[in-house]
Amino acid sequence: MTIRQALAGDLQTVVSLTNVAYAPYTDLLGAPPIPVTEDYAPRIERGEVWLLESGSELAGLIVLERHPDHAMIFSVAVSPAFQGKKLGIRLLDFAEEQTRLWGLPEVRLYTNSRMERNIALYAAYDFRETGRRPNPYRPGWTVVDMAKPVDGAVASDFRALGGRR
Repeated sequence: MTIRQALAGDLQTVVSLTNVAYAPYTDLLGAPPIPVTEDYAPRIERGEVWLLESGSELAGLIVLERHPDHAMIFSVAVSPAFQGKKLGIRLLDFAEEQTRLWGLPEVRLYTNSRMERNIALYAAYDFRETGRRPNPYRPGWTVVDMAKPVDGAVASDFRALGGRR
């Protein structure tokens, strides 16, 4: 398994995997979750989409935004053919490693309050709930904000020595 940044030519594959990975939540919520309706072309262009590949097959992906004081996970999606193999955890590990390399103190994410299985998974992975709020794009939906501190940020040591990122 390898992780690489998505390229423009990966756009349709990213969209397809996102659709199938989130299909159970579309049924649960009665409408597609925000990642299903996202335009991934700008995210790929900005270098926010990372692909987890098993040989020539796309096993999963993570969308990770870099902010001045944190990294934000926008989406984690694992292909149904690869689910149950702890690849979601592997992608979360990648997000934590990337956050550390960027020298940021925490990684954040948000999810729908009805995605209880995901909330439990994130909590088991040491994310803590930091609040709940109405979803600004979907009336009636509630967003659960979560965060996890990242220790040993490498880039902050780099900056302390006069380097820049």
